[in-house]
Amino acid sequence: MEPLSRVRRVVLAVRRAVLRRRRLLAAALTAVAVAAGLHAVAAPPERTTGVVVAARDLPVGAVLAPGDLTTVDLPPDVVPPDVVDDPLGRVLAGPVRAGEPLTDVRLVGPDLVAGRSDLVAAPVRLPDAAMADLLRVGDVIDLVAADPQRATSHVVASEVPVLALPGDRDLSGASALPGRLVVVGLGGRDLGPVSVASVRSFVTFTWSSR
Repeated sequence: MEPLSRVRRVVLAVRRAVLRRRRLLAAALTAVAVAAGLHAVAAPPERTTGVVVAARDLPVGAVLAPGDLTTVDLPPDVVPPDVVDDPLGRVLAGPVRAGEPLTDVRLVGPDLVAGRSDLVAAPVRLPDAAMADLLRVGDVIDLVAADPQRATSHVVASEVPVLALPGDRDLSGASALPGRLVVVGLGGRDLGPVSVASVRSFVTFTWSSR
């Protein structure tokens, strides 16, 4: 009977110890349950994607260099369509603000006429750089070919949208030619006359009244 009595004494001792510490054990179990619940309902980390944006305010015509760009993480649902992954060396068609993603329509190139199958993007040199300073992207103009020797002029393209105003200095570092390039949207029938006028005449503009 002695071994049985010893077992009973051990069981009673353990029971007394548990009873003395029941509050501590209850608190510990509660803490474990709360932690498990919080872990179960915690939202998963938000998914993001890296997007190239302007590191600072940039002017129209800027040639994009490494210091002009940075990458930020954005939720996929706020990333604009047609973001350009590697815009280094491209020319800005318009000014951009710091933090603005670089999309295809912000850069000089064929995407300037995206959605306009009736137009092509074409550079036209105006003889006076100050004349080009009067223009803004989005203006609609008529292109006029002027022949100083014959004292004649005629409209070679009407209702032409101005797509970009990159300066020659921004494109090549230095330009031996006078005037300034502008990028316009030309219809198929206007491309030939404007190209010929650019070689044979001075091309100027008037604001379209139509």
